[in-house]
Amino acid sequence: MNSKTLFRDFINRITLSESLDEIQSVAYLVFENLFGLTKGRIMSETDVSLTAAIENKLNEIVSRINRSEPIQYVLGESFFYGRIFNVNPGVLIPRPETEELIHLVINFVRGLDKKRTRIIDIGTGSGCIAITLALELRDTEVFGTDISSEALVTATANAERLNAKTQFVKHDVLKSKLPFSIDIIVSNPPYIGWDEHSTMSKNVVEYEPKLALFVDSDDPLLFYKAIVTRATESLTAHGLLAVEINERFGQEVKQLFVANQFYDVEIVKDIFGKDRIVKGVLSS
Repeated sequence: MNSKTLFRDFINRITLSESLDEIQSVAYLVFENLFGLTKGRIMSETDVSLTAAIENKLNEIVSRINRSEPIQYVLGESFFYGRIFNVNPGVLIPRPETEELIHLVINFVRGLDKKRTRIIDIGTGSGCIAITLALELRDTEVFGTDISSEALVTATANAERLNAKTQFVKHDVLKSKLPFSIDIIVSNPPYIGWDEHSTMSKNVVEYEPKLALFVDSDDPLLFYKAIVTRATESLTAHGLLAVEINERFGQEVKQLFVANQFYDVEIVKDIFGKDRIVKGVLSS
């Protein structure tokens, strides 16, 4: 069948109240996943073999998309820092904004006069941060921790598939110390208050893991307090702590760093101009 005709038919079956550009973006992901077709090959009307099995798969995908299920979960994969990571409802979908955290750590490591650096990613989820850092910074020892056994299984599988030397450990940052000294700690912890639940998109609140998203609205800095405590216990002198934040609490997280012997504390904005990361270096 003509791929361009099939593509148009697929788009017409999607009933989401999103813009046409957004729906087309989703459709391109589907066609690349199922048929290996780029946008250019679709527009050039490349022929595709439409078997009964493929038709059934397309029907299933349309149905799941129309229920607002994220396309990353529908396809079981998500792009992050130029690589494909396997994802499922047990882990958060990697966001482009998180790539800012990768850039920040890479620049910090390259400025160090140290032969080998040890990094830990707290709340690793799919492992996208830890694995990317291990692949981009070959002279590092990278660990990822999570309280979720399901997340650790996914992260380990991603590391094996991408050939990353990353070790994953089950750990509850709220309850216990980190198991070893660390030069760099990174984290994208739960930071959305339950009071924000009703304002969020259906595809996020109904499908992504609440354990990784939400924190008690009465104590929105819960995880940051714990992470800063673990950092003061385990970071080497002049080690880096960098965390993603809720833009509502950038100043509060910054002050938490300052109050716990961190210097060069800075709020970093993301590609959309929103407060996204707080970073600081631990005093000796």
